[in-house]
Amino acid sequence: MRIGEAAEAAGTTPRALRLYEARGLLPPPSRTPSGQREYGVAEVARIRVIRSLLALGLTLEDIRRRAHRLDTLVQERSSASCTGRTGGFSDVVADRLAAAASGSSPAPHEDSVTAPGPRP
Repeated sequence: MRIGEAAEAAGTTPRALRLYEARGLLPPPSRTPSGQREYGVAEVARIRVIRSLLALGLTLEDIRRRAHRLDTLVQERSSASCTGRTGGFSDVVADRLAAAASGSSPAPHEDSVTAPGPRP
């Protein structure tokens, strides 16, 4: 399916799909001979997971840092046993919810990339 059809199936916009691709959340899709993006059922499922995580309060950067875990969520989501599971994103969700409740910024997570600072 083309980008507009995939976006509609996932409940988002073609612009969002291009953004997800640019940010590394979606692998580059296959292209038609005329250069148009083509998406399959697996990509639409991944987009739906991304949308769900965004709805939980995660940022695109939170998801990008854990993009390797998205396939696990897609697989879990397709099974009946995945209700309420966040596939390794639960720590981020909990921090985002706590920060929203307190009005502060969430602390960085251990798997975030940080530049080493000078040592005292």
